[in-house]
Amino acid sequence: MHIHILGICGTFMGSLAVLAKSLGHQVSGSDASVYPPMSTQLAAQGIDLMEGYAAEHLQPRPDLVIIGNAMSRGNAAVEYVLNEGIAYTSGPAWLAQQVLQGKHVIGVAGTHGKTTTTTMVAWVLEQAGLQPGFLIGGVPQGFDASARLGGGQYFVVEADEYDSAFFDKRSKFVHYAPRTAILNNLEFDHADIFDDLAAIQKQFHHLVRTVPGQGQILMPADEPALDEVIAKGCWTPVATMALVMSGLAQTGASAPVWQAEALTQDGSSYAIWHQGQCYGSVNWPLTGFHNVRNGLAAIAAAAHVGVEVTVAIAALSAFPGVKRRMEQLGIVDGVTVFDDFAHHPTAIRTTLEGLRGRVGQQRIWAVIEPRSNTMRLGAHKDGLAASAAAADQVIWYQPSGLDWDLAPVVADSPVPAQVASDVAAVVARLVAETRPGDAVVIMSNGGFGGIHQKLLAALREKSGVVA
Repeated sequence: MHIHILGICGTFMGSLAVLAKSLGHQVSGSDASVYPPMSTQLAAQGIDLMEGYAAEHLQPRPDLVIIGNAMSRGNAAVEYVLNEGIAYTSGPAWLAQQVLQGKHVIGVAGTHGKTTTTTMVAWVLEQAGLQPGFLIGGVPQGFDASARLGGGQYFVVEADEYDSAFFDKRSKFVHYAPRTAILNNLEFDHADIFDDLAAIQKQFHHLVRTVPGQGQILMPADEPALDEVIAKGCWTPVATMALVMSGLAQTGASAPVWQAEALTQDGSSYAIWHQGQCYGSVNWPLTGFHNVRNGLAAIAAAAHVGVEVTVAIAALSAFPGVKRRMEQLGIVDGVTVFDDFAHHPTAIRTTLEGLRGRVGQQRIWAVIEPRSNTMRLGAHKDGLAASAAAADQVIWYQPSGLDWDLAPVVADSPVPAQVASDVAAVVARLVAETRPGDAVVIMSNGGFGGIHQKLLAALREKSGVVA
């Protein structure tokens, strides 16, 4: 079968393309914006990519078109599909029908940490010898691609609350029917499709309704928004999880079922407690208590499918990470450059706080592009200034299409900050003012004009380092 994917370079759709190719289909796709790491991964898979959404991309006629949720009526390719009567479906519907049937699905949902936690679960199951299938909304380290069919009964999927397609406004995760469901956290996000937190909670309850009674829901013990979801009705055992500081792990009937006891201030070491018993500690290169919570959820999910806790701890201690999640891109003349996907005030704050715990008093430069749909609508603008408080210097980048002014964010900033609208100028300032020992964290959910490699190249040129 020839499958054409509209919006193929999105992290979810690109992963679908990999699965379709693995099933033996001929796969092609179109996208308006093509950039690494997804474009690189698709090219390596031998998948034919086309720039833009021209009707000609659908000639000769494919057997099926999978339409991404970024597509809307009026798009030339969408209109051609409808006018020509070409068979079409949404990405999550195709995944559920063609891949997830008969599998024990482990779904990872939540406002933050889905990609990282999904990768962690897949990694732990892989190290335990279970050969899981997975679909991850990013490019994981340690695996050849962001998706694979796997060789066993388990499939790990990033369960996104974003809508499925222009013709199906349900959240993607409603299609997946997970047997093990991780609900990591819940805040207001995706202001382009949800009016308020209650609207998102409604979709999360739709997810809860699909988890079988013999399955398990894993959720934090300290997340009121999720407590409200469960209070709407739950037919599945719930296991609670909590992060506690060193020496504060709880025992007894009222204690959370799973606890991660932070042993360091940067989140690089933490002990795992289950039902009042300590099983050992994870020691890894990741930073931030948000990642400790992610790791705890991954261990708990793995335990639900039979992985020994000690095996999971050993696996996470060797976890290689995920591209674009505090990914260290290089060190030039003592300046370390990181790439991070953070696109929400909470994600920005927890990421920078984690790095602060790691580097101590060394300077942190945060370069932040508020690029997500929610950011563009200004839904989170009141929380942005405080979110970067752990940095020493902040450069807020005003991208085209951002219809509100970042100047008030700078004015409210608790640390020195400025607004920039030119990538070259940002690079020039960083090259001129950074010094050995500094860390530069570039935060965006897009390509950001190639700033990452431009900065590294400019730093090398300044220091006389040959790339």
